[in-house]
Amino acid sequence: MPPTPNRVPDRVPDRAPDRAPIVAVVGATASGKTGLSLDLAERLGGEIVNTDAMQVYRGMDIGTAKLPVAERRGIPHHLLDTLSVRDPATVAEFQAWARVEVAEIRGRGRMPVLVGGSALYTRAILDRFEFPGTDETVRRRLEGELAALGPAALHERLRAVDPEAADRILVENGRRIVRALEVVEITGRPFTASLPTLEYADPRTVQVGVDIDRPALDERIAARVEAMFEAGLVDEVERLLAEGLAEGRTAGRAIGYREVASYLRGELSLAEARERTVIATRRFSRRQDSWFRKDPRVTWIRYDDPGLADRAASEVAAMMGG
Repeated sequence: MPPTPNRVPDRVPDRAPDRAPIVAVVGATASGKTGLSLDLAERLGGEIVNTDAMQVYRGMDIGTAKLPVAERRGIPHHLLDTLSVRDPATVAEFQAWARVEVAEIRGRGRMPVLVGGSALYTRAILDRFEFPGTDETVRRRLEGELAALGPAALHERLRAVDPEAADRILVENGRRIVRALEVVEITGRPFTASLPTLEYADPRTVQVGVDIDRPALDERIAARVEAMFEAGLVDEVERLLAEGLAEGRTAGRAIGYREVASYLRGELSLAEARERTVIATRRFSRRQDSWFRKDPRVTWIRYDDPGLADRAASEVAAMMGG
């Protein structure tokens, strides 16, 4: 992947290369992670590393809540706008890309601040995580069955062989269902056995979680989706469909984009597309929260805590030895 051009601020902290902690801001979508990541990067001499699977795609701006350049406070951002919507991306590839960015940031004596809504991607970067191999014959057969039978049928098959994986993967996420079934078939072990363990690849790692109650989060999600549609999400999806969004194995399944694509095909009304986007985002946020809550290493801080940034910076300072 070509590196993302960024302006590196003149101020570089007095910190030995590779010794800066790795900081990850985690939590549900719309909880306020982006603002906290910017605050931490400003205070600690950091650079942002995107860990949202969809924000790597050029042109997917409104529907992914990608922060406009003018609002990035001059802080370098990495792994944004690096792929076209036709390009596939796997967790293994993202892990490699992100770890390169993290190493380069630390090599400059700066602090990497990871932020994004893709929980598995974040864990893959932070934790010891070796990916099972792949078998193209098995993969092609399963993809053929996915096309013929649909994701719901394959999801039931996955539930029969690996209930935990089925609970973690959305029924409509055919690509991940196929991958899980492939791993089960070629390894003879559950897909969940290949997921990352709770062991940091680098012990100098800090995770800060933005804690928000469900009613407040649901309200924020509804407002965010409304704002996306008002900002031109339909036009964005229409343009990206012309660029090959529907053929993209990864980008084509993004929440909001698939619902609007259904509207543009005449399968849904605009109001239905909007409501389904809200529902899908809320469902996704619950899975995000469940995933991160299972990690005892995360320090949770209330989203409305007036000292949110101060408390988060203190967690990082403790890792730095003061």
